[in-house]
Amino acid sequence: MRKPNLIGMPDSATILSNGLILLGSAIWVMLPAYLPNNFATLTGGGMPIDMRRTWSDGRRILGDGKTIRGFVGGVTAGILIGLLQMYAEISGLVPWFPSHTLTAVILLAVGSLLGDLIKSFFKRRQGIERGGEWFLVDQLDFVIGALLLTLLLDSAWVVQTITLPLLITILILTPLLHRTVNIIGYKLGLKKVPW
Repeated sequence: MRKPNLIGMPDSATILSNGLILLGSAIWVMLPAYLPNNFATLTGGGMPIDMRRTWSDGRRILGDGKTIRGFVGGVTAGILIGLLQMYAEISGLVPWFPSHTLTAVILLAVGSLLGDLIKSFFKRRQGIERGGEWFLVDQLDFVIGALLLTLLLDSAWVVQTITLPLLITILILTPLLHRTVNIIGYKLGLKKVPW
């Protein structure tokens, strides 16, 4: 028999359940932003976005790793997963997770890769070459880009969906997920470096 709880104090099962829903919600909400970077790597190649141009400092603007094909492939993957999520949300298959709007899905996917491009620009200015690690910036650039672009153009969705506990969870969870996925990609030979 379960011991009675203090009035107003949640039991450990409730705390665990709420914690799992918060973790799941963080991944669910950010999935359209999480996938584009991986798919940009898988679909990349071809002409670099910077057309091989250099900045005034003599360094490449972005580098060979940021390609038009990768950008399009990444954004497409983010939007497709977002559309699948919206179908699941509308069908009532995931009632415990926050819902997306089409605008939010597109902005999360595009913002994710824009954040990565902006980070690459500043990495080149710092003299960090392609594949070089920039601690935490490499793990959070796409999340910050996704959330900022979505906040600018679909602020109602962000305010309604991204609570403070959810934001904190996203910012803590993302570097851990990012590193894990990159290590797996490295072991499978899909990435040249494990970060």
